[in-house]
Amino acid sequence: MMRHLAQLLALVGCLICGFPVGSSTAQTPTPESTVYGSYPENYQEIVTAWLSAGLVDPRSVVVKSVGKPKQGKLDVGKGREVSGYLVDFTVNARNVFGAYTGPQKHTALIHNGQVVTATGFVYH
Repeated sequence: MMRHLAQLLALVGCLICGFPVGSSTAQTPTPESTVYGSYPENYQEIVTAWLSAGLVDPRSVVVKSVGKPKQGKLDVGKGREVSGYLVDFTVNARNVFGAYTGPQKHTALIHNGQVVTATGFVYH
């Protein structure tokens, strides 16, 4: 029984520390994942949450369509580019005057689960 308890504790320790179970070698990141970050499986939720956090009236946000992520880069100014996954989407939301802006096309760049930059938005 003690041996089984020790094995169980070792397994739980591996899971908590993030070590791969049943493998003697740790997985190394591929050059692609290092440049672009991890693929955003929940990209729709990431974009919607980012929009809700940054718009004047987050309750009015209507996301019409969200394209599948594709690897790419966006210019962030001063000759600097950021790599990640580009997600095209169309959104309609209220402006500061309370009127809907109409469908607007934008592109967000997601890197490791966060929107890093986007096209077509002006922040104050």
